[in-house]
Amino acid sequence: MEREMSKELLEDWLLHVKDIAEIGKVADYIPALASQDPRHLAVGIHRVSGQTVYAGKADHLFTLQSVSKVIALALALLDNGEERVFSHVGMEPSGDPFHSIVKLETSKPSKPLNPMINAGALAVTDLIQGNTPDEKVGRILSFIHDLTSDKTIHFNQQVAESEFQSAFLNRSLCYFMKQHGVINGEVEDVLDAYTKQCSIEMNIKQLARLGAVFANDGYDLETLRPIIPRNLARICKSFMVTCGMYDASGEFAIKIGIPAKSGVSGAIMCSVKHYGGIAVFGPALDEKGNSVAGLKLLEYITKQGDLSIY
Repeated sequence: MEREMSKELLEDWLLHVKDIAEIGKVADYIPALASQDPRHLAVGIHRVSGQTVYAGKADHLFTLQSVSKVIALALALLDNGEERVFSHVGMEPSGDPFHSIVKLETSKPSKPLNPMINAGALAVTDLIQGNTPDEKVGRILSFIHDLTSDKTIHFNQQVAESEFQSAFLNRSLCYFMKQHGVINGEVEDVLDAYTKQCSIEMNIKQLARLGAVFANDGYDLETLRPIIPRNLARICKSFMVTCGMYDASGEFAIKIGIPAKSGVSGAIMCSVKHYGGIAVFGPALDEKGNSVAGLKLLEYITKQGDLSIY
């Protein structure tokens, strides 16, 4: 049976995971992320009913990184429809790291396995409507503003530039896919849009609300206006279940068992149907690229709330 979570309970759990955070390592292959403080921890829950509870550094801003892949997928599906999107990217989980190129070389017709790995996310960003990278990013931001009812959200220019300058592997993925017709845009333009997309900043309150809209089948929490069609919200949550936690998605499904998407900033966004959005943040990562403190917090939350979908 579902049990409520109080601020005091969340704060208590944050104290328990502080030592765990020391085990992980802050992402340093993106120079602007290397300076993150592993002690900055936060957790938030936004119920579809409107109830909220937050603990830790709830106003601390962090970049979405790969969490943005869910939002970009929803927008690309709205722009192009399922048939076109999935002619460029597949629907199958990958057992390889998120930045791997190996499946592009072994799968036919050389399209990425799913939209949650980097190759697939780059192909998805290429499909978003816009004549320039800034037009694409502007549309992503407008979409986020609509989903969160918060127009203050923007991207971090310093992080975007740092990612763009160090994106050698993502460039390789783009060139390979452009050679095979998976990507049509100019590689540098795709990377420009993608790195700005990944550098969009939020706090835990905004991310929990975003997760709640997906949990609410794409309907606005106050007006019940459909922002994302129900079937497209379902597709996004399905990818979160099967591919959202990189090559640890199977273990996550067994231990925690809710739709979730992580990013190498240390953010994780979760969406539980009929319940709401859950967001956790802790910059220290495990070897798979997931927040070590965030994972433990989600174990506590899903056990306490009996939230596993399985």
